[in-house]
Amino acid sequence: MTTDSKTIPATLIAGDGIGPEIVESVTELLDAVGAPFVWDRQLAGMAGVDAVNDPLPKQTIESIRRTGLALKGPLTTPVGGGFKSINVTLRQEFGLFANLRPTKTIVPGGKFDKIDLVLFRENLEGYYAAMEHYVPVGDDPKGIALSTGFNSRVECRRIVKFAFEYALKNNRKTVTLVHKANILKLLTGLFLEEGRKVAEEYKGRVAFNERIVDACAMQLVLNPWQFDVIVTTNLFGDILSDLTAGLVGGLGMAPGANIGEKAAVFEAVHGSAPDIAGQGIANPLALLLAAVMMLQHVGRQDLADRIDHAIKKVITEGPVRTKDLGGNATTKDLTAALKQQLV
Repeated sequence: MTTDSKTIPATLIAGDGIGPEIVESVTELLDAVGAPFVWDRQLAGMAGVDAVNDPLPKQTIESIRRTGLALKGPLTTPVGGGFKSINVTLRQEFGLFANLRPTKTIVPGGKFDKIDLVLFRENLEGYYAAMEHYVPVGDDPKGIALSTGFNSRVECRRIVKFAFEYALKNNRKTVTLVHKANILKLLTGLFLEEGRKVAEEYKGRVAFNERIVDACAMQLVLNPWQFDVIVTTNLFGDILSDLTAGLVGGLGMAPGANIGEKAAVFEAVHGSAPDIAGQGIANPLALLLAAVMMLQHVGRQDLADRIDHAIKKVITEGPVRTKDLGGNATTKDLTAALKQQLV
């Protein structure tokens, strides 16, 4: 346990929709445990468009470049107007190559119980870095749509190695590499090839196995307890991480981290939920769990454990749950209950 009281600058992005409500809840709880973060509050999403006609203002980018650390609420990328995905832009701007999505049961008594797995998704390549265009056919200028994704040997190796290092540091036993090399023989074949090489370097320390993505999806539903750490490419990781979130109650319980060499951005994975914005009923737990990951990232496991303990106690023992978790508590009710349990 560290007793370091040094302050740590960090960028805080409230986001859109329910973002400001859940960010307020999370920062209140972080303050309650004496978290070391000194917040530089910045805008993004529709709030950025409204202020400076930019969903990812230069000032926000400069803030993250300066702090190397950010916590962000859900953002809305404006439709049309030539605006790029904010999340994709952030990943590319800061080389956030690893998307980390832990999945752990908190609410007991569901279809699945005692789930505890972690998924690593390569964040910069694959079909999400695709070059797309149309090919005319006859009189139809959009007769064929073409998409060309890519994987590089360097990034394939980097994400798999990152997953193995995480497994070692966190006492995880097995890394499962998920691919589609039986069909996409070059694109994901390269990922599998590099993954096998990395696995050899950890032989005897971390076990390794492979799954074809469609088989993995089925097995995650039939027997998710067989998985420990999963590592996969960009598109497959996006799909499977939502599937794993479904095992523990949905995206309201799904935190995420985007990690690079020089910066790390922590987030709630769910969207901005404009339909319930301003009603005070949003579930802050996904963002709070992301803040727990952020504390772990900066070496404050002691504070992370306190928040984890409070979440477990409130959700498993008490009646205070938001609507999405089967209760009637407001965001403020849940925040107050969590605060009371912080010891």
